[in-house]
Amino acid sequence: MAQEKHNFLLQGLSCADCALKIESSLKQQGYSSVKLNFTTRRLQIGSDNISEINSIISRIEPGAIAIPEKTSQDFSSAKKRENFLLIRISISIILLFFGILLTSFSFPPLVVLGGHLVLFSSYLVSGFHVLRKAILRLQNFDIANEYFLMAIATLGAILIDELPEAAAVMVFYSIGEYLQSRAVNKSRKSISELLDIRPDIAHLVSMDDITTVAVEDITPGDIILVKPGERVPIDGILVSSHANLDLSALTGESRPVPIVKGDEVLSGAITSASIKIKVTVDHSESTVSRILDVVENATQNKSEKEVFITRFARYYTPFVLILAIAIAIIPSLLLAEPMEIWIYRALVVLVISCPCALVVSIPLVYFAGIGKSSRSGVLLKGANVIDSLTEVTAVLFDKTGTLTEGKFKVVMVVPDENYSPQEVIMYAALAEAHSNHPIAKSILEAYGEPVDLSQVKEYEELPALGIKMKTKSGDSIVVGNDKMVHEIECPHSACITDETAVYVVLNDVYIGHIIIDDKIKTTAFDAIKYLEKRNIPHIGLLTGDTKNIAERVGGELGIKQENIYSSLMPLNKIEILEKYLHKAEENGGTVMFIGDGMNDAPVIARADIGVAMGAIGSDASIEAADLVIMDDNPNRLNDAISIAGDTNKIAKQNILLALGIKALFIGLGTVGLASMWVAVFGDVGVTLLTIFNSLRLLR
Repeated sequence: MAQEKHNFLLQGLSCADCALKIESSLKQQGYSSVKLNFTTRRLQIGSDNISEINSIISRIEPGAIAIPEKTSQDFSSAKKRENFLLIRISISIILLFFGILLTSFSFPPLVVLGGHLVLFSSYLVSGFHVLRKAILRLQNFDIANEYFLMAIATLGAILIDELPEAAAVMVFYSIGEYLQSRAVNKSRKSISELLDIRPDIAHLVSMDDITTVAVEDITPGDIILVKPGERVPIDGILVSSHANLDLSALTGESRPVPIVKGDEVLSGAITSASIKIKVTVDHSESTVSRILDVVENATQNKSEKEVFITRFARYYTPFVLILAIAIAIIPSLLLAEPMEIWIYRALVVLVISCPCALVVSIPLVYFAGIGKSSRSGVLLKGANVIDSLTEVTAVLFDKTGTLTEGKFKVVMVVPDENYSPQEVIMYAALAEAHSNHPIAKSILEAYGEPVDLSQVKEYEELPALGIKMKTKSGDSIVVGNDKMVHEIECPHSACITDETAVYVVLNDVYIGHIIIDDKIKTTAFDAIKYLEKRNIPHIGLLTGDTKNIAERVGGELGIKQENIYSSLMPLNKIEILEKYLHKAEENGGTVMFIGDGMNDAPVIARADIGVAMGAIGSDASIEAADLVIMDDNPNRLNDAISIAGDTNKIAKQNILLALGIKALFIGLGTVGLASMWVAVFGDVGVTLLTIFNSLRLLR
């Protein structure tokens, strides 16, 4: 049995590097299923031993605490911490100003001494939490952290008689922490608002009253009222007459969708009129809850760049410490220069070396990409899917329900020379009037006129063959497939063995046949054209339908004949997929398969990127998929690939910005062209720059 996973939110988690260490430490302590995302502050772990978990967390990030997800009020507590930090910064700035003033002029020695005390007070007020965390980390033999780096840098400056600069650096570091905290919290809030489609309350309709209750208190079978402009809180069936729904938050559909009594209503939709809904699922199983759960869990599946940054940060800080020691000692010995000069330069290197810009911005940009995709009607189940989407070399489609509408439709009527198309469809409609089969419905729809059922005298439906009937006027009508026409030994035109060819026989004489097939989605044409524009080498069709149908559909869509495969069972689809996977692996690409039915689930699971149609797709295919298209529009692949490309590009920009700027400042500091003041501005600046660059995705 799989171990139960528990979700917590970490209040007070302000250090991205600490998040990496907390995750690593929990794993080392033997906890299973440990995943911690700094962007969402969400901890998933296979244990509910909260006291022991918090004990480990506090050793790494004092002040941070894990709280069960349902009880956490993270944004409000974050605001309180920001306000406290702002007050502390304000006091330290005032003290810094007066300290510099008292030590910069020819005041009496006692006044200058008082100025130094004021400067030291400014240093302690702004940096006490830094020193405290550095000491606590040191007790756990952890020196590879930003607090230790900042503490060593500023205490070293004090020892070489640079108290004003040490105090100023600590003040500016605190300002940087505040700005970073504001920026990160703003980012989190922006993304949360982007995904804020789950109402907290519902209006419960009882016999004689309407009460407002928590969504958690609603159960299947309850009737709820949704007022104009409100979001539907839970999935259900419309019991009112009609309404228009705004589904943009679920599917990206820009136009209102009309619904009538008996239609399914999805949570997260916005209604234009007051409607009543009969609830059909528990709130935790509703569409909006499932969407948000997928989006939040998606950040746990890290991209290659996030994995790289995690490994990089593990070695980066110790390397910088060794580099700083080397800068402090080796040049002074080789060049016979005062050691104080090189110690100062080493301290500058320590100030600029914090890896926060990387460990904050990279997860943030991927979470923003996942959030934006969800609002476009595409659910990505992992940040790793974004990387895979940028490397697609083959896209393989199922046919029915994916490229076609999954509904039968008359596409052609071929009459015998003595009859008209309207006569053929009329006799077929009369025979099919009593049937509920999808083919029968498509014939009746094509006929488009009421059928006089009083004409029917005898009626017999033959499974897998067709229908026999007699009218009151004495005519006999047979409607069925090629096999049935052969059974009654009726001469007819060339045999069409596709299941969509319906023959019509009147009084034992063949009068024509009807071709019925699935209608191609208009959006499928756009999807194929977009993929071709991206120069994706292989676009294919894998279907269980016959060769004639597969080639007709594939040909209309512009898919090359060598990439069209027909009459396939699920195992056959996997065999063909494996060939494309092998080619893609040789070229460093990925293969995408898009399907909707239960029989597609194994193929979806095997593909590098499995895509399921969310509206009509089976639960099995959706569960197996890496990417879910909520409105069954294949052209949403355009949005997914485009957003993935933007996300990947911004992530690369952030890595280059952070490493490039830090390398520049480390070089300037080493040769004495950057002071500690400049270094701290560089550290804060590059962190803010990468955060704001990440937020461009949300525009």
